[in-house]
Amino acid sequence: MSKETESPDIMDLTTYFTGMTAGLSLIVAIGAQNAFILRQGLRRQYVFAVCLACALSDAVLIVLGVTSLAQVVALMPFLDPVMRYGGAAFLLWYGARSLFSAVRSAGALDVAGGAGAGFGRTMAMCLALTWLNPHVYLDTVILLGSISTRFAGHQAAFAAGAATGSFLFFFTLGYGAAWLRPIFARPAAWRILETVIAFVMWLIAFRLLKGM
Repeated sequence: MSKETESPDIMDLTTYFTGMTAGLSLIVAIGAQNAFILRQGLRRQYVFAVCLACALSDAVLIVLGVTSLAQVVALMPFLDPVMRYGGAAFLLWYGARSLFSAVRSAGALDVAGGAGAGFGRTMAMCLALTWLNPHVYLDTVILLGSISTRFAGHQAAFAAGAATGSFLFFFTLGYGAAWLRPIFARPAAWRILETVIAFVMWLIAFRLLKGM
């Protein structure tokens, strides 16, 4: 009888860590959202709010993926091209904006946290990079939703694990960026970061346009 009572708990725990591992593996690669968090961490501007917004958004999307979003996309296939081309256009614009910032940057002012967008604009950009990112819907949401079907009756534990992975990653990235601050106190390093961010955005956009 004790085995029967312990078995579901052990299964939930295993499923929880599986969800955490799966979630982390999908968000660790640098992308538009992660690059934005890294830059905010280097500036020390609204780090907690940005990390919290990204983590909570991820949690909502994970729950949608585990519960119903995969079925919704299957019923409305037109969402695929809309998200793909809309997201690609946004990423191309954001990449151009980052490259322009790298070209016109005159020093380490951005790293020092001087000139930067206000709270409203920063959060609007943060949410746009999250909710207008087709990879969130095409990869993370649907893929995690598909994986969760292997754990019938334990999807809640899977979703909780994946959401925990998001919280751990975003806050580690945001606050861990402070360790890189001395490096980015040099203007050249900041310009290199902005240039890398621009090309990452464009790479993601072109991959979306190619249907990869």
